[in-house]
Amino acid sequence: MRKLLSMLLALVLLAGLGGTALAANEDIEGKIVIYTSMYPFMIDQMKETLKGEFPNLEVEFFYGGTGELQTKLAGEMGDDLKGRLSCDMLLVAEPAYSLELKEYGYLEPVMIENPEETLRFEYDPEGYWYPVRTLNMVLAYNPEKYSREEVPSTFQAFAEDRSLDGKISMSNPLTSGTAMAAAVALSDKYGYDYFKALGENHVMIESGSSALAKLQTGECKAIMILEESVLKIRKEENSPIEVIYPEDGVILVPSTVMTVAENRSANANIEACEAVTNWLLSEAGQKCILSGYMHSVRKGMTEYPYDSMDTDALIEKDMGVNWERCYHDREEIRTRFQEAVTMP
Repeated sequence: MRKLLSMLLALVLLAGLGGTALAANEDIEGKIVIYTSMYPFMIDQMKETLKGEFPNLEVEFFYGGTGELQTKLAGEMGDDLKGRLSCDMLLVAEPAYSLELKEYGYLEPVMIENPEETLRFEYDPEGYWYPVRTLNMVLAYNPEKYSREEVPSTFQAFAEDRSLDGKISMSNPLTSGTAMAAAVALSDKYGYDYFKALGENHVMIESGSSALAKLQTGECKAIMILEESVLKIRKEENSPIEVIYPEDGVILVPSTVMTVAENRSANANIEACEAVTNWLLSEAGQKCILSGYMHSVRKGMTEYPYDSMDTDALIEKDMGVNWERCYHDREEIRTRFQEAVTMP
């Protein structure tokens, strides 16, 4: 009987500990608003997951492309850069905008444990921004319409191969943060002549969904697009469209998470922002990212998105993006792209 009572007591204690673990974030209360460029399906999924992780925290998302969010935030900041934002956190496409917001004094530092041992990508050493999800700019084609020999194997050929004239598509660097990152990387590698070649090859500038539709019909031979868009339709729609990992390098874009400075934020809920940031960068948070067909930013995480390839192998193929140039030379790069591609 004594042994049985001891076992029952142990079970009760374990249950209590388990309840404490499950309720670890119950003390995080109030509300936060997150501006993000993540796809709506991913927002819905993350919102539901956060509801379970933070049962007493109201999390509201506002979706927009990078260009749309930058315009909205510029209006909220005002010409004097003293305005209060209508959000508390940002999950945007690339680090260049993080550099800008930090310079303007709109970010709050959030410290996480051992980021140098945890993160695969660059982060702000003062804690103003961290990579939270890894996007991958690639090429794609439809093997039911064209053979592998008829489509480009490099970003360079995508722009310069005249057999592709009028049959290629990409997103707009003026409105898409990831397309802007690609424009920076490719103009660094090949010079502004790369934009000229795109213009001469009559690249179509349109959304990823439009480009994918043209691959389906054969109107496009190849498109420049985020890997996640292809992986999603391959799994969910059984699409034949395939990713081409360019031989001259992929373009990895570590999208960032930021907390708005307390005196500039909508709800001044820094405790909640810090808790959500730490969760996003945890193994559990990164598994949520993986389910959205994006790569993890955590070192040692061997899982990768459906039908993709090892993240560390992609890092070895990464062309690299100069984020300082992406920020400071943004207008020049956009102008050169417009002149060569959208206003020939």
